[in-house]
Amino acid sequence: MSDAQIFTADAVWCGVAGSRIPDGAVVVSANAIAWVGPRSELPEQHRNAPSQHFPGGTLLPGLVESHAHLSYDGREGTKARSFARSAPNLVAVMIASARELLSVGVTTVRDLGARDNLSIEVREAVDEGLVRGPRILVAGAQITTTGGHTWQNHGRADSPDDVRKLVRSHHKSGVDLIKVNATGGFMTARSMPWRAQFSDEEMTAIVEETHRLGKKVAAHAHGVEGIERAVAAGVDTIEHCTFVAEGGVVAPDLALIDEIAARGIHVCATATWNLPAMMRRNPDFRPPVRLMHERGVKLIAGNDSGIDGVPHADYVGGLETSVILGIPIEDVLVGATSRAAEALGLTGGVGELAPGAPADIIAVRGDPLDDVSALRDLLMVMARGRTFAPDEVHVDRTDPEYAEALRRQRASEGVAA
Repeated sequence: MSDAQIFTADAVWCGVAGSRIPDGAVVVSANAIAWVGPRSELPEQHRNAPSQHFPGGTLLPGLVESHAHLSYDGREGTKARSFARSAPNLVAVMIASARELLSVGVTTVRDLGARDNLSIEVREAVDEGLVRGPRILVAGAQITTTGGHTWQNHGRADSPDDVRKLVRSHHKSGVDLIKVNATGGFMTARSMPWRAQFSDEEMTAIVEETHRLGKKVAAHAHGVEGIERAVAAGVDTIEHCTFVAEGGVVAPDLALIDEIAARGIHVCATATWNLPAMMRRNPDFRPPVRLMHERGVKLIAGNDSGIDGVPHADYVGGLETSVILGIPIEDVLVGATSRAAEALGLTGGVGELAPGAPADIIAVRGDPLDDVSALRDLLMVMARGRTFAPDEVHVDRTDPEYAEALRRQRASEGVAA
């Protein structure tokens, strides 16, 4: 007897550009996608399977949060609170964070830094089915310098030999990737976000050792010097990539942006839901997200979720911010699904609705290709073939600038408001 299920909606969007299917259907069997296409072309062998229709809705792949900190709870003072928690308490916070992300349609998350590699325990609990959460990729404690950004997570190293040993230790612990803080950060006093933390030799050692072990490197980098060293070393993704100079002024380097694009390095610009308000307070701090997009950089969605003022539940607000910054909606969605999966090294169709892909599916009311805010109105969440009843979570309102940004985008596409 077949376990197939049919899901239909006014449209299906499959996770890649130009993949919208009007009046579409998705067939799920054995926790994977068995078929996707127009409802009128549903194969004969599936036509008697149980079905669920979402009138006025859209089916699309589960979303990918490429830059999260599950050990942070998103409230003011979260970093100090995280460092003060006991290990069991911190694991409980991470489990709650994972459920919060799943409750807003995120079915894959890359956790980019937690104390003492405790997030490995959370990943294993989700994979074992002990708790519900998205698919989790774990970086463990960020590799940093003595006194460097997030030194409190116990991932400090200060020489080429030190960093190689630390990469090997992380690998032994079972991480999925390595996160390195190539510059200082705004959340660690005296770490200077505009300055590089590691020498060229140290950065090269980190990347060489990580790649030798078959893993990817994500590099936190704000200032030009640190971005340059990360690019030269051959990192796989750059986080933030704000080109910030001393004083919080953004000064993009066009040649360096072009080098990032030429090398095919993905950038997670961490355009958080509250960034528009931050830019209104400080007009000099406007990350060059649109500029990178226009020059061919492959952008992926990630919100630095969990840090102060950025609850995990505000994921969709970050996508709205990308629209405010001038990124076309479909490209925002690709960066939140298939392109993000590519950047994270996930294979087998994660981030897409395609035969053989894991059944990570969300249904939303409306059409997110017309208005990304439709992702706020979830009708169904399915992660790896199992439906999930979202927890009730607080989600902050859409920034007031979004409506005007959406109007401009529609006008540029010749669509009536």
